[in-house]
Amino acid sequence: MKINRHKKVGEIVSENIKAAHVFKKHNIDFCCGGGKEIHKACKQNKIDYSKIKKELLAVNDVRKKYDYDSWDLNRLIDHIVDFHHKYVNESIIQIREYGKKVSKVHGHHYKEVIKIGKAFNELANELINHMNKEEILLFPYIKRLNDAKNDIEIEKNLVFRSVINPINMMEYEHKYASQIVKKIKKLSSNYKAPTESCNTHKAFYSKLEEFEKDLFIHIHLENNILHPKAINLERKLKYQ
Repeated sequence: MKINRHKKVGEIVSENIKAAHVFKKHNIDFCCGGGKEIHKACKQNKIDYSKIKKELLAVNDVRKKYDYDSWDLNRLIDHIVDFHHKYVNESIIQIREYGKKVSKVHGHHYKEVIKIGKAFNELANELINHMNKEEILLFPYIKRLNDAKNDIEIEKNLVFRSVINPINMMEYEHKYASQIVKKIKKLSSNYKAPTESCNTHKAFYSKLEEFEKDLFIHIHLENNILHPKAINLERKLKYQ
């Protein structure tokens, strides 16, 4: 995707719907105001054009691949919180705004968007509560385990009877969240907006698809790497 000062906002979004998320983040109208040149839209919204250009050029960047399995548990937890939890919190705001606008303008014709909005709100509330429990209870405890690898007194200060109990609960909640995501995917016809729909409708579905991809990586890191290692570490500390 090529960007220049005089390219129109709507033209950029037409080339790559993911660009809509950048404009949305900075309150630039890419739908009804899509005929405006990007530098003029930036000036009107008092935003540095170079900043917008940098963000637009980054929308297609492929995420760097990491060897998560080799990471120390503290580093893995920090990555989950700083990257995935942050992404979820920021994206929930954006997706809810998309959903409200599309439902208000097009909900009478595309009734599925109203159902998608309700399902996403349920998912968002579930994830917010879930992440809070992880950040307040589970993750600090796993970090304590990790920091006390050679401390046989750790058993005297256990927060939980076993780390397995909260992990089982977190994985149950992961499964429930995944079921809601599958429902949203089905309602949105695999995130494919009708051809004649507006850019906001298309951006709504695009962001939902992006959200799903990030969430499944997020769940993978916890279910398949963090949790098994935490259980094994606790077992070693308790029975060494």
